[in-house]
Amino acid sequence: MVQHVKLGKSDISVNPIGLGTNAVGGHNIYPDMLDEEQGKDVVRTALNNGINMLDTAFIYGPERSEELIGEVLKEYNREEAVLATKAAQKFVGSDVVIDNSPAFLKQSVDDALKRLQTDYIDLFYIHNPDENTPKAEAVGALKELKDQGKIRSIGVSNFSPEQLKEANQDGYVDVFQGEYNLLKRDAEKDYFPYTAGNQITFIPYFPLESGLLAGKYDKNSTFSDLRAKNPNFQGQQFADNLEKVDQIRKIADKYGEEVAHIVLAWYFTKDSVDVIIPGAKRPDQVLSNQKAAEISLSEEDVQKISDIFA
Repeated sequence: MVQHVKLGKSDISVNPIGLGTNAVGGHNIYPDMLDEEQGKDVVRTALNNGINMLDTAFIYGPERSEELIGEVLKEYNREEAVLATKAAQKFVGSDVVIDNSPAFLKQSVDDALKRLQTDYIDLFYIHNPDENTPKAEAVGALKELKDQGKIRSIGVSNFSPEQLKEANQDGYVDVFQGEYNLLKRDAEKDYFPYTAGNQITFIPYFPLESGLLAGKYDKNSTFSDLRAKNPNFQGQQFADNLEKVDQIRKIADKYGEEVAHIVLAWYFTKDSVDVIIPGAKRPDQVLSNQKAAEISLSEEDVQKISDIFA
C-alpha cells in the first residue's frame, strides 16, 4: 500500500502519483487525437486503483476536461477524489488574456464548480501570473474562498521565485506547480530551497518531457504537435537526449522496471517533490505510472541519474 502524503500545510491526503488530465477533453492541446469516452475511462481507472488526485484546468479543452471529470465524478463518492483545477486565462475576442484579479478568480472558481458538478474544489491554482495584480492580493481572494468552503487549499503555477514569495507572504500557499524534469533542472536551485523551507509541495509538470524521458522514442520519431517546437526534440539535442535515456534504460533493466518508472521515482528523492502528476491518454498508462511510487532507488543510482543529466 502506497503511503499517502499531505499537500503543503493542508490536511488533504493524496496518493503521491496523481493524474494529469490535459489529455482528457484537452482538444486544444491534442487536436483530433482524443476520444472523450476513453478519456473518461482514464479517470475511472485512476480512481478505481487508488490514484485520487486529478489535476485539470479551465484551459484544457477549454473547459471540456473539467466537464468530463465532473461527469465521471457523479459515479463515485465525491470524497474519493482530490480535485485540483486552475484558472487565470480569459478569452477577449480570439485573444487569451491572463487575469489574477480577485473578482476574476472568484468568478473562475464558481464557474469551475459548475463544470465539475461539485460544491468544493480541493486545490485551486492561479494558473499563470498577470502583470498587474499584487500576488498576495490574488492569493488573499482564494483565502476568502477557502474560508467559505469553496476550495480547500491554494496553489500557484508558473510564478517566478519572487512572485511565489510575494504570493506566500501570509503563508497561504500550499502547492506550487512548475516545470521540472531531468532535462530542465533549474527548479532545484530556484524553487526547492524555498518550497521545502515553507512547507509548500512542489508538483512538477512535464515530468517525462512529453514522453521523451519515458524512453518512448528513437531517432526516427517525428512530431507534429507541441513537441515539434521543443528544442529537446530537435536535431543533435534530440539525439543527445536519446543517448541519455538509453543510459537510464540500463538502470531500469537492473530494477526490472520501465524507464519512466525510474525517472519518476528519482523525482521523489528531491526535497518537497511529494506528488507527481504524469498524464495519460490510455488506462494502461495510468496503471503503469502508479508503479513509480513503489520503487526505492539506491543512493548510488540516484547520483548516477543526476550525473547523466548534469
